[in-house]
Amino acid sequence: MAAHEGPRTYDAVIVGGGHNGLVAAAYLARAGRSVLVLERLDHTGGAAVSTRPFAGVDARLSRYSYLVSLLPSKIVRDLGLDFRIGPRTISSYTPAERAGRPTGLLVGGGEARTREAFARLTGSDREYESWQRFYGMTGRVAERVFPTLTEPLPTRDELRRRVDDEGAWRTLFEEPIGVAIEDRFADDLVRGVVLTDALIGTFADAHDPALPQNRCFLYHVIGGGTGAWDVPVGGMGALTDALATAARDAGADIATGHEAVRIDTDGRTAEITYRTPDGERVAAARHVLVNASPQALAELTGDTPPAPAEGAQLKVNMLLKRLPRLRDESVDPREAFSGTFHIAEGYRQLATAHAQAAAGELPAAPPSEIYCHSLTDPTILGPDLVEQGYQTLTLFGLHTPARLFDRDNDGVREELLKSTLAQLDAHLAEPLADCLATDADGRPCIEAKTPLDLERDLRLPGGNIFHRELSWPYAQEGTGRWGVETRHANVLLCGAGAVRGGGVSGVPGHNAAMAVLEATAG
Repeated sequence: MAAHEGPRTYDAVIVGGGHNGLVAAAYLARAGRSVLVLERLDHTGGAAVSTRPFAGVDARLSRYSYLVSLLPSKIVRDLGLDFRIGPRTISSYTPAERAGRPTGLLVGGGEARTREAFARLTGSDREYESWQRFYGMTGRVAERVFPTLTEPLPTRDELRRRVDDEGAWRTLFEEPIGVAIEDRFADDLVRGVVLTDALIGTFADAHDPALPQNRCFLYHVIGGGTGAWDVPVGGMGALTDALATAARDAGADIATGHEAVRIDTDGRTAEITYRTPDGERVAAARHVLVNASPQALAELTGDTPPAPAEGAQLKVNMLLKRLPRLRDESVDPREAFSGTFHIAEGYRQLATAHAQAAAGELPAAPPSEIYCHSLTDPTILGPDLVEQGYQTLTLFGLHTPARLFDRDNDGVREELLKSTLAQLDAHLAEPLADCLATDADGRPCIEAKTPLDLERDLRLPGGNIFHRELSWPYAQEGTGRWGVETRHANVLLCGAGAVRGGGVSGVPGHNAAMAVLEATAG
């Protein structure tokens, strides 16, 4: 849009038009506050966007973030969002080879079917019964912890009392998750499937004493009070488009192509200098909400930046002419790929991959997980593609820290993509390359993003999808009442780097808006 023409002073200026900034804008505007959102790109949405990455192909993919679990239904209701999610009937499929024969573990499709799948893989009901007990425990924790995310931060003791299960508290909050996994499960593949939720975007070992893996695991199993991960209908951009509409309809001004470059504040009022296509301008505000990384916040305010963050994932988007056939003929590919398809994620494989990456080498067997959005939600594909049976695949690779790409991002990306797909091909009855669609220029419809690519494209520090290590969802020294406070009384951090940030949740945006409304009540 053109340079904003309007009042110079706002109740709130929000730096960054990602989903958290839009949540905050919508809440504040609906409460009657004057709001200006400054977004440096020519569109809102941040990492939660849908795009057509392949030339001349009508496939609108969730290019970066791609599944929804942590978005509270409270936010959808409060803001009247025209947005819905599609549940996945299959939780996961993990291919394996046992006694020289292809097999696998399908989780989902009903209790009887899942029990039978465990028994077929492991030879008894023991692993399934352990699985039921373990996820029964995490489900009870989820019911108690998830509602606290949109409340003022509880203390550690308050949250512990709320959980009301000392065994669960010890398992999730006090000892490395690897201890619980090894105590409860015997099968290496089952152990690996459980561990993966502790490693998404988190470079850690199962027994890391600092427990980053536990914090990651916690956020992956509490979403919605159930831990279910669902598909955003229409792609992730459908959510941020709905949020932008809600904010605008409530009266917020959203200025794209406007990049904030400095925040000057005395703790009561602030001035935000921003760059537009027409030059530099200044807006005044009572509160500033920064929907960007802690590093970006420090740069804007002139404060000392936090320790560098590092991402550790490979994100791959693909469009296929058809789903590939599996070596395990007992499973329909439409079921196997509709949940999370685990590749090279056995427990020992994950430990080996971590050790190799920590030593500065690419994992020899890169672990990854894959799912097919279009099986649950074909609306992201044009009618012709749907009729022809085209499908999307999204791959998320683990244990590939940004440091591995420093010497040659393009070359290492190509090498890693090749070896990652080779791990998938080992479980397919036909090469994935034979199933790839081609774009208008005849190129295969596949794109890969390393942490360095995400840092360049989205300004994610080190390519870290959470902006920094995830935090425990309780108050600690310096976290403030809502977990969004900074050392400047009227400057709040409402991005993924806030306490209880990370993932597509809107929680930091909600909490920053609540902090502003509390501070200005009466």
